[in-house]
Amino acid sequence: MKRIRIEPAWSFTDESGNRLDPQLFGLLQGIHRSGKLTEAAAEVGISYRHAWNLLNKWADFFGTGLVEMQKGRGAWLTPLGDKLLWARQRVAARLGPQLESLGSELNLELQQLLEGVEPVLRMHASHGYAVALLPRFASDFQLDLQYCSPQEALAALNRGACDVAGYHMPTSATHGPLMQGYRRQLRPRSHCIIRFITRCQGLMLAPDNPKGIAGLTDLARGDVRFINRQKASGTRALLDILLREAGLASQRIPGFELEEYTHSAVAAYIAAGMADVGFGVEAAAHQFGLTFLPLAHEHYLLVCQRRSLADPSVVRLLEMIRGEAFQAAVRELPGYSLDRCGEVCGVEELFDQARQG
Repeated sequence: MKRIRIEPAWSFTDESGNRLDPQLFGLLQGIHRSGKLTEAAAEVGISYRHAWNLLNKWADFFGTGLVEMQKGRGAWLTPLGDKLLWARQRVAARLGPQLESLGSELNLELQQLLEGVEPVLRMHASHGYAVALLPRFASDFQLDLQYCSPQEALAALNRGACDVAGYHMPTSATHGPLMQGYRRQLRPRSHCIIRFITRCQGLMLAPDNPKGIAGLTDLARGDVRFINRQKASGTRALLDILLREAGLASQRIPGFELEEYTHSAVAAYIAAGMADVGFGVEAAAHQFGLTFLPLAHEHYLLVCQRRSLADPSVVRLLEMIRGEAFQAAVRELPGYSLDRCGEVCGVEELFDQARQG
């Protein structure tokens, strides 16, 4: 199957029109990870000599080195090299969901032209690491996956703009503004719930937690810099619940007004040294080499119209998420677990189970 994948690309030019190949980013990433130019060159697929020449060209281009090397100590990034690497990581993390949504639209058009008509499943969902796996395993149906906030996904389902909506809710919260909002959107007579996964959320901390952050109350310390998620996100709603339970006013948290739009963007922000702590899923902390302090678990759920359960695309979605290949991929995600994945239940049954559990 032919698929379009959209990725941001960097272009470096100077006033004379000289242009450099951004292959350098692969070298920087490899040096940051291994501390050795030989291993970094092998990862990128070029010779040591070519890697050395490339670093010298970039040093000439910027007027300063991006990597320092010393015999017996290996290689490490200079402040400029480090800044370039993390700038790229932040851009990719921030734009990733939007580019994936656009790619999904284009792939749908391409596949319909090249492969004929197959069942199409329109899914609007809150972004997450397990949801992002779905396009890889979709077969015998076309998945049009659009990322949005949980409330936007449920609203799209109710107005007929999608077939399946993905949202998440805490395992322990059965009341409050978040649950009231979901109850207004979920319709027990016409909707049914498809259980998907459970994931762990908590504090993502700078590597080895140099500030000694032990819990939410430490966010109010004057020496701690926080990076937040945007207001519409389900993760922000979960954090607000935890802060209320802890009796901690958000106004006391330095950096609470600063927002990023994905778990990975928050993690990249911290990894770049721009903040000490953020709130998100364990998988994002692991991806960027951060320390993680678990605080809460939440169910990620899918919801559809009852009548849609017989649609070929929904039937194949259920077969896919119940299958061993997809579930094995989820098991590889840190902090994710398969909680009755693919089981269908009613809306009231879900809330009853939440109250009992």
